[in-house]
Amino acid sequence: MEDKQLGIMRVHVKRGINLAIRDSTTSDPYVVVTLGTQKVKTRVINSNCNPVWDEQLALTIKDVTDPIRMTVYDKDRFSGDDKMGDAEIDMRPFLEAHQMELDFQKLPNGCAIKRIRPGRTNCLAEESSITWSNGKIIQDMILRLRNVECGELEIVLELTDGPGCKGLGREGSKKTSWMQTKQLD
Repeated sequence: MEDKQLGIMRVHVKRGINLAIRDSTTSDPYVVVTLGTQKVKTRVINSNCNPVWDEQLALTIKDVTDPIRMTVYDKDRFSGDDKMGDAEIDMRPFLEAHQMELDFQKLPNGCAIKRIRPGRTNCLAEESSITWSNGKIIQDMILRLRNVECGELEIVLELTDGPGCKGLGREGSKKTSWMQTKQLD
């Protein structure tokens, strides 16, 4: 099986909103982001249920059908870290926006390319827009955490090419390989 890299997904973990209390009156949260077998995490923010991480994490896309999984934990000094909820992101709608036959350079800054509504098949807390912003396609979203009494995460997705990546671009064979992958669903 080929182990081709398609691109780099940058996950900007902005902040947590109303995260669950796991210590006596607060929590010491951090976020673990996984894609396939890759795992990256934010730093711990002590004593804060509304933390601002403002951290950029990067993951290599190898399979467009793999979801991005985000799990929030409470750091505990003397025992195992407590889970504070999780969310999953299907990156296919975001990647499909990159395939659209638009001249993105002619779009005004902040122009919405595609909107995704919250539903049973995603963890969106509210409608999310994929937009053209400062020469890039990004997706801003607020995710409602599952398996927990409360909490949301605000993140931004951005796709970039990396060294050795075959890309998900719109030209020629790159588009064909993306479309072939997409049709396997």
